[in-house]
Amino acid sequence: MSDHRYATVTELHDALRKRKVSAVELAEETCDGLARVGPRYNAVATVMRERALAEAKRADAALRRRVRRPLLGIPYGAKDLLAAKGAPTTWGAPPYRDQVIDMDATAIAKLKRAGAVLAAKLAMVELAGGGGYRYPSASLQGPGRNPWNVERWSGGSSSGSGAAVAGGLVAYALGSETSGSIGTPSAYCGVTGLRPTYGLVSRHGAMALSWTLDKIGPMARNADDCGVVLEAIAGPDTADATASGRRFRPLDTRAAAAAVKRARVAFAEEDIEDHASAEAKGALERGVAEFRKVAPKFARAALPALPFGPLVSTVYAAEGSTIFAELIEGERFEELVDTRQKAGLRVSLDIRARDYLQAMRLRNAVSAAFAEIFKVADVIMSVGRTITATPITQALDQPGLTASNPQQTKRPGNTGLIAAGNLAGLPAIFFPCGFGTDAMPVGLQLVGPPFSEPLLVALASAYQRATDHHTKRPKP
Repeated sequence: MSDHRYATVTELHDALRKRKVSAVELAEETCDGLARVGPRYNAVATVMRERALAEAKRADAALRRRVRRPLLGIPYGAKDLLAAKGAPTTWGAPPYRDQVIDMDATAIAKLKRAGAVLAAKLAMVELAGGGGYRYPSASLQGPGRNPWNVERWSGGSSSGSGAAVAGGLVAYALGSETSGSIGTPSAYCGVTGLRPTYGLVSRHGAMALSWTLDKIGPMARNADDCGVVLEAIAGPDTADATASGRRFRPLDTRAAAAAVKRARVAFAEEDIEDHASAEAKGALERGVAEFRKVAPKFARAALPALPFGPLVSTVYAAEGSTIFAELIEGERFEELVDTRQKAGLRVSLDIRARDYLQAMRLRNAVSAAFAEIFKVADVIMSVGRTITATPITQALDQPGLTASNPQQTKRPGNTGLIAAGNLAGLPAIFFPCGFGTDAMPVGLQLVGPPFSEPLLVALASAYQRATDHHTKRPKP
């Protein structure tokens, strides 16, 4: 593949502006790589060459007119739960393998207006894993393979998005998160992922798993690239009643430097001391030490001991089973890949209203707990995941060391931060901080109050300017 394979958005923008490469040439290179290398990672649902070339030709025409947009002419991929003209939208599930939704999701449409070039729909866990899948193979394309080691999982449910960015197939991708589906692939694949505040990015045209939890966000090579993409896709949308109408704009250089200098970081040392696996522990400790040099104002703070995992799973299971009730009760249900997923969806139809409403009521307690922490801190830091990527043949409940099922100790710390943050609708940024003893990536996460994305991007960007973990590349 070409020298552009691991280029950042900024580098590609400069190359296009200086006519070192045309948008059509870049689209051809990208589509060729997706077709040739994508199957190695089970990362691609559909290569969209015809659409990519048409959009690239329009981008070249705009470039000749000296139009300056940061994403103009740059190819990307989108998780296959986002509708896009020119390709099926399979939701990663066999019953929907031929589904065509003849429209662009709002996020796709906004990127088109920004001049971006859609090159592929990317693989995902079937139905975004709403039934609680047991194996990485729960996908129409097969298990997401990690570019750092194809016998390890790329994470879910945005498995193709994480693998495609890490493997150099696209400079950035859109993923989605209900509870961990941007964070886990980012941590496992060593890329940067940004989960926006609930309602910042329209979900119109995206598969719904949970009306009150789903969020769409970018995954890229660095925090600055995530910010560029988020600026393009955030904002109002009359087609999505849950859209906040808020926009995103990154801090300028001076404001970002000042914000990083004064940022107060909440951290619980037990997240690593008590919960990190032997393979991940050393690199995570070094990553936190590096971050302290960038933003030294650390203070201890931990969430209360609430059942974050069961709460979030009750919410998305109840809402998801309602959304997919027709499938669950229909003839094509058995086409789903994962046995546990099918069992979970069936059981979810019988979740009592009382249990769902209790979980929704407790979300207020979760939000209140965050509000208390944010009185003394600007962001909360924790690990992206406490473990490195698991083998693709290993059941996901073995071992039981996960974000929603941490080790039972007297010090839970903030190991439930992924589930808790999603329950509260808070933004988070996930970024790599090194490699475990098994040579697999590990990463950290920062969570902030609603609409604190400018600070999160500034902090992660400052860390990435001081380190080089995000520039590491897997062997071809």
